Amino acid sequence: MSKKGILLVNLGSPKSTKVEDVKEYLDEFLMDERVIDYRWFFRSLLVRGIILRTRPPKSAEAYKTVWTDEGSPLIVITKKIQQKLQKLVDVPVEIGMRYAEPSIKTGLQKLIDQGVTEVVLFPLYPQYAMSTTETVVEKAEEVRKKFFPNVKINYVQPFYNRDIYIDCLSESIREKLPDNFDALQFSYHGVPERHIYKTDPTKTCNLNDCCSRDYNPSHNFCYRHQCFKTTELVLEKLNLPKEKALVTFQSRLGKDKWIEPYTDETLENLPKKGVKNLAIVCPAFVSDCLETLEEISVEGREEFLHAGGENFHYIPCLNDEDRWIEVVKTLCEEKLSEFYLV
Repeated sequence: MSKKGILLVNLGSPKSTKVEDVKEYLDEFLMDERVIDYRWFFRSLLVRGIILRTRPPKSAEAYKTVWTDEGSPLIVITKKIQQKLQKLVDVPVEIGMRYAEPSIKTGLQKLIDQGVTEVVLFPLYPQYAMSTTETVVEKAEEVRKKFFPNVKINYVQPFYNRDIYIDCLSESIREKLPDNFDALQFSYHGVPERHIYKTDPTKTCNLNDCCSRDYNPSHNFCYRHQCFKTTELVLEKLNLPKEKALVTFQSRLGKDKWIEPYTDETLENLPKKGVKNLAIVCPAFVSDCLETLEEISVEGREEFLHAGGENFHYIPCLNDEDRWIEVVKTLCEEKLSEFYLV
């Protein structure tokens, strides 16, 4: 008789803040063809010939500012989600990271060691992107075919517009919003523009005009559209006017054109437009990590205040909030039930 289990998959993190560990992590991360989508030779030239010669020490210092006594915030929070979820479901729950340890292979092996033959794998990304959901699925399939060919995997789909997620995110934001704010900024992780077109099998995407449409065939694959849709639905729940919110994209790398508008440039310009009291949230992430705790809460704060802003309020991710665990449970149970239908 088949036995079911759940694997929660997040991005990953260096095993320590040592430069050599950060370098090892960045090598695996940036050499992923779905993160930097150049041909291997040019990707290697860029990553190993340029980036890894200069970036690891700076990144290591950044990680030190967010590292906890328990370790990487992202890993620690993902483990807390696992532990809370395990108390709510009657199947084994493990975690895996797309990069570094515990790897997807490690997580699957732990489930298999418990007799699991059917796995619900949950990529912990609300919106679909080549460099997030797609690379997790591709890696998991590669590992399954090579090491666990008899295991069945059912994937939780992006949930950016699901009511249960929007309700959860909206309530979390509502509780943390300051009483007085001039604007609420939604800062999502950025991707190169070409990624949007590459992930569109319908070939109907046009970044100039289709993200705001009610429907376009590309919407199921368009990260930018899904970010705007998440924002739109949250604003409706919060009963906030569109004029009081804005969407931006952070964490760009290199000189390629990334989706706009950019978070850092926006933070520098907002005070000139009269926005002195800013609240900011990062809904591309469900767990606080380097990109939220350091890039936004520290660097972003400095950029905004230096430009003339007065109050900067970072709203944490969902992390291990009980209501978020209930959402994870529901989404996983939906996929668990599908095994019974086969």
